[in-house]
Amino acid sequence: MPKPDAEQYEPETESDADRRRRRAQFLRELGEAKALRERVQPRRARAARMRQQMRMRTFRW
Repeated sequence: MPKPDAEQYEPETESDADRRRRRAQFLRELGEAKALRERVQPRRARAARMRQQMRMRTFRW
């Protein structure tokens, strides 16, 4: 069985600032997508919110 290249599995070098910038962009887009879904499907979004609230109420710390 051939040995896998070590460089194939090394994480790419990226600064913390780049990673935080990409994460912030992702979270912004995620929030926009949730807001859009809520406007387009209000009943389904409300049901999802209710399920999440129930989940949080029954969660044990």
